[in-house]
Amino acid sequence: VNIDVEWGKAVNPQVVEDTLKDHPQAKAVFWQASETSTGVKHPNQELAQICQKYGVLSVVDGITAIGVFDVPMDAWGLDVVVSGSQKAFMLPPGLAFIALSEKAWARVEEAKCPRYYFDLRKELKSQSKADTAYTPAVSMIMGLRASLDIIKREGLENIFARHALLSKATREAMKALGLELLASESPSEAVTAVKVPPGVDGGAITKTLRDKYGVTIAGGQSQLKGKIFRISHMGYVSKADMLLVIGMVEVVLKELGYPLELGKGVSKAQEILFP
Repeated sequence: VNIDVEWGKAVNPQVVEDTLKDHPQAKAVFWQASETSTGVKHPNQELAQICQKYGVLSVVDGITAIGVFDVPMDAWGLDVVVSGSQKAFMLPPGLAFIALSEKAWARVEEAKCPRYYFDLRKELKSQSKADTAYTPAVSMIMGLRASLDIIKREGLENIFARHALLSKATREAMKALGLELLASESPSEAVTAVKVPPGVDGGAITKTLRDKYGVTIAGGQSQLKGKIFRISHMGYVSKADMLLVIGMVEVVLKELGYPLELGKGVSKAQEILFP
């Protein structure tokens, strides 16, 4: 059963609860902790509580959440959390991470569906012997070790605070330029999605930044293509990095005909980053 949500909005927990009431045969609820196509952060703790109330598994896509903001799996009672190496772990794509509750492991043991490479039972058996079920991406694992050293040195709480600060500064900078945020009500700390102002070619924003100034940000996807641009805060990103990106977004927007006062967004971000 799909629950359709307006792009740029977080899911309403009451809608999820009503859906579970209407479909008592449901066995699990799947959602993204942080949805980067729109820059939305969903109400993860509330959704976890609803899943517990109705006895269904909570399965969370944490790919752009783990290492960005706190997702206390045990404290919230989440059953399955998955993530990947290519976001806040600061690595190329190639590694996947999965954590399961005892309840979720019981469901894995009961499952009858065919499986081969993604047989979690075989993987657990191998990892209990300090091995992997199949050929591992050794170079990626060594890279992960280096990334985890960086994460450990900074400390998770500091990392969460940094992402929160960078995302807040970016949102306020964009608003200072007269731009509108797509996910204004429930923004994610992972990425900020900004609506392209009228009269400006959305594709030209990202292309000019990349080709002329060597700055890469993302555009919109699917129905939002050309309508938004997205600025990431994930991973190895500093205050200086964020100020550079904000400043170059200002420059490119002005080049493309958007009337703005250069430095206004940067100034607002500086107030937040360096109070």
